[in-house]
Amino acid sequence: MADKAQQTIVVDGLALAQDIRKELATEVSQYVSKGQRAPCLAVVLVGDDPASASYIKGKQRACSRVGMEAIERLLPATASEQEVLRVVDELNRNDAVDGILVQLPLPDSVSAHTVAAAIDPEKDVDALHPTTAGRLLLGEPVSLAACTPLGIMEILKHYEIAMKGANAVVIGRSNIVGKPISLMLQREHATVTMCHSRTRDLQGVCRQADILVAAVGVPRLVKSDWIKPGAAVIDVGVSNIDGVLVGDVDTEGAVGVAALVTPHRRGVGPMTITMLLRNTLAAYRARTGA
Repeated sequence: MADKAQQTIVVDGLALAQDIRKELATEVSQYVSKGQRAPCLAVVLVGDDPASASYIKGKQRACSRVGMEAIERLLPATASEQEVLRVVDELNRNDAVDGILVQLPLPDSVSAHTVAAAIDPEKDVDALHPTTAGRLLLGEPVSLAACTPLGIMEILKHYEIAMKGANAVVIGRSNIVGKPISLMLQREHATVTMCHSRTRDLQGVCRQADILVAAVGVPRLVKSDWIKPGAAVIDVGVSNIDGVLVGDVDTEGAVGVAALVTPHRRGVGPMTITMLLRNTLAAYRARTGA
C-alpha cells in the first residue's frame, strides 16, 4: 500500500505580514496621537536598476500604510563611494531619521561592506553593520537583525514548528540570509548544518532536515526527493526563468511531502518588508525612548 500523502500547509506570508502590520500601525498611531513624530525610514538608491527602484517603492508604500515616514536619497550609477558615504553620514546625523537602508546591489565601484560599516548601528535596520552582525554571532541581545531571517523565524513560530533539537539545514551562506538564519536557528536550540556549492551529497544532507531553508537563487534546486517527509521547507530564492518567477524549491513537488512550505509568491517576501518596518519601529523606540 502506498504511503498516505502528507498534509502540507502552504504558507500565506502576505496574510501573516498584514496581521503584523496592523499591530505596527496601531503602535505608530499611538505615538503620533501623543504628539510624537512618526518613525522614519531613509532608503538610499544608487543607480537606476528597475528592480531596485521597484523594491524601494514597495517599501515606501509599506511605510505609508503603517503611518511611518519614508524618505529616499537617489544617486546616479556614476556616484563615487565617497558620495555615497556622504549621504549615509548626513542621514546618520539627521535626528528625524530612525532607520537607514542602502539598497543592494551597489555599483562595482562602491564597496557594500564599506557602506554598511558607515551606517550608525542604531539605525542599521538592514542589520549589515559589523557591530549588528557581531551581536548576533556572540549571542548578545539584539534589537535589530536581518529582515529576511527575522521573517523566516516569525513564520516558523506562527505555525508552531518545533525548533528545539530539530535538524535544520540552510542552503546558502550569504551575509543577509544564510549566516544570520543559521545563528537564529541555533539560538532556538536547533542543530544547524550550513550548505553551499561545495557541500558533498547535498541531497542526502537535505533529506535529514526537519527544517530546510533554501536561499541560493538556483531555480527549483530542491526537488521532492530532497525533502524529509513532514519537514518545514522555507523557500527564499526568486529567479526569473523566461519571464516566469520561480523559487529555489519545486513547490508543487513539495506539497504532499513537506508539512509546511513557503511559496515563492506570498511567502517570505512580504514578511521581509514587514520585518524592515518592525526594525524601523524598534530603532525609533530605542532612539526616542518611546
